[in-house]
Amino acid sequence: MNTLAYGLLGLVARTPSSGYDLMLQLQPYWQAKHSQIYPLLAKLEQEGYMQFTRVHQTDRPDKKVYSITEKGEIALKLWLAEPPAEPVTRDEMVLKAYCLQLTDAKSARALFTGRIEQCKEHMQMYEHVMQEMEQQTDGHPDDPNHPSFSDYILLSWGVRRMKEDVKWCEWVLDLLEKRKD
Repeated sequence: MNTLAYGLLGLVARTPSSGYDLMLQLQPYWQAKHSQIYPLLAKLEQEGYMQFTRVHQTDRPDKKVYSITEKGEIALKLWLAEPPAEPVTRDEMVLKAYCLQLTDAKSARALFTGRIEQCKEHMQMYEHVMQEMEQQTDGHPDDPNHPSFSDYILLSWGVRRMKEDVKWCEWVLDLLEKRKD
């Protein structure tokens, strides 16, 4: 099984969900399109890692709500015990930064100021979700025993990443001030 398959098992282990709901839940953490998710759900169901119940809808086609099976729980626990693979960076900004000398100063600055705005938007969204989580839950989501702990630490990771990206972009913008075009 691939990483996305284990991610889907982890999501349905927490909350039985439809394919569409799974796609929405994955988006903040993992890039996957519905064209990847739906065939994988069917495969996981066929291989006995998941099962589904059909939910009748009046004005839409029936939907499938997936849940994890015992076989899926065992596979998920084995995967969680393995060390993670080396992180893969596929950020278009990195490739554009590598080619930066091929563009003019104005375009170069626009690239980094645009990334700063993008990061700030993401950071505000993550912080808003974290604040809602803190207000809506009993106790503190930063407690490892809290049911929202995983969500909380990943949102915190997202905020920290965005802050570091902003710092790096500001540093590059300072360096670009020395550029002669």
